Amino acid sequence: MNATAQDGRTAVWAVVDSDIGPLLLAATTEGLVTVAFHATDAVRDRTLERLGSRLGTEPVHAPGSPLLAEPIRQLAEYFAGDRRAFELPLDWSLVSGFNRQVLRELDSGVPYGAVAGYGDLARRVGQPGAAQAVGLAMGANPLPVVVPCHRVVERDGGIGGFGGGLETKRQLLALEGVLPQPLF
Repeated sequence: MNATAQDGRTAVWAVVDSDIGPLLLAATTEGLVTVAFHATDAVRDRTLERLGSRLGTEPVHAPGSPLLAEPIRQLAEYFAGDRRAFELPLDWSLVSGFNRQVLRELDSGVPYGAVAGYGDLARRVGQPGAAQAVGLAMGANPLPVVVPCHRVVERDGGIGGFGGGLETKRQLLALEGVLPQPLF
């Protein structure tokens, strides 16, 4: 297996347990590049194949890698309720153009415990008519949880969609105090 792309980036991955199920984390020498929900064997294989083709290198399973140590630690703190903001280097190479602009605005402008509407994010990036495109950008987010697409909701108060599933979105919003915890 080759873990180094032609541009010199190394890619490593691991699956970690979380309150919302197993997460696949992948990192390069640039930073955290992918977080994938529900990391079953099938999801893992699809994610790694897609990631390898996009990065030009096959990511290597390396749960003890220093590239993953800080993301793993900070995610554990987040799920324990001890972290409200991630302070990680991020590798944005899997997203570009409008999607990158929207995700960067989301990352810097919608803090823990707050939500924003799709239209609000569209206005913030200077495209007030692009609420639907913002929804597509959320669906293409390669770094969910860390880049908090779960904090984007519908204008009428609806929870909106979520690539990790609506129950996962509800759990994340409850963790942040936006929604009440489920009774059972």
